Amino acid sequence: MDIFEKNIFVVIVSYNGEKWLVKNLESLQQSLFPIKVIVIDNSSSDNTAEIVKSFPDVQLILSKENLGFGKANNLGIKASLEQGADYVFLLNQDTWVYPETFGNLIRVAERNESYGILSPLHFSRDENVLDENFETYWNRKTDTISKNIDEVPFVNAAAWLISKQVIEKVGYFEPMFDHYGEDRNYVDRVRFHGYKIVIVKDAKICHDREISRNFNKDSVQSKYKILGDVLNVNYSIFKGYLKGLQSVFGLPKYFYKYYTLPQILQLFFKLSIYYLVIKVNIFSILKKRGGYKR
Repeated sequence: MDIFEKNIFVVIVSYNGEKWLVKNLESLQQSLFPIKVIVIDNSSSDNTAEIVKSFPDVQLILSKENLGFGKANNLGIKASLEQGADYVFLLNQDTWVYPETFGNLIRVAERNESYGILSPLHFSRDENVLDENFETYWNRKTDTISKNIDEVPFVNAAAWLISKQVIEKVGYFEPMFDHYGEDRNYVDRVRFHGYKIVIVKDAKICHDREISRNFNKDSVQSKYKILGDVLNVNYSIFKGYLKGLQSVFGLPKYFYKYYTLPQILQLFFKLSIYYLVIKVNIFSILKKRGGYKR
């Protein structure tokens, strides 16, 4: 089958995204590869929904509540598959793409069924410098498969291409993660099923965001890091809990350079309590991990 006959659905979760969505959706209109776009709006209070409605070819799903990243994406993924998607491309609202992005990704995906998640290069808003967090993930590459493809242990879900076959095998985002950690958990499951996570270097997006430290955000992310350790299906249950315990101590140590001693002690206390709660619920954790292995 010609790659241009493949059905590609772009799924965007929006929340108060009026600042970015016009540029985002206009960039998708310029794609050289035919795509369909679904926006799931997480009960925005600004003009996000009106902006999306001004693009008549874009499907809009309005949620009555803020479902968070994973659950909202699950709605879009489900809708895409029901409409015949061969591939789903998850895209953040604060990004834009280039005309050749999708074609370059699909060509690689069609030749390599072992690639579970394909991501383009992520540049910052000035288009010449890599996004800071993305560069960190890319620098951890485990293999240079070819001149154009690097394998990495993880890349954030700002721009993921996933095939229908991979979704049917791996499933959807885990709803236990409200807003952070969903992508790491999904990557763990993708790798468990034998797929690779790759960066396609002749495809790119730009990610228009500010990267800064916030204690409350880092606290929540730290909790979900521990949950991700325990749920990691690539570990034995014992190793998962051991990794989680290491994070209880290791994360406050890491954040010590950013926050005051009282904040670090507060973080350690919160993580310790959270870890104990997870440990008490070991049977539900075991059931959840078992479900990933289907």
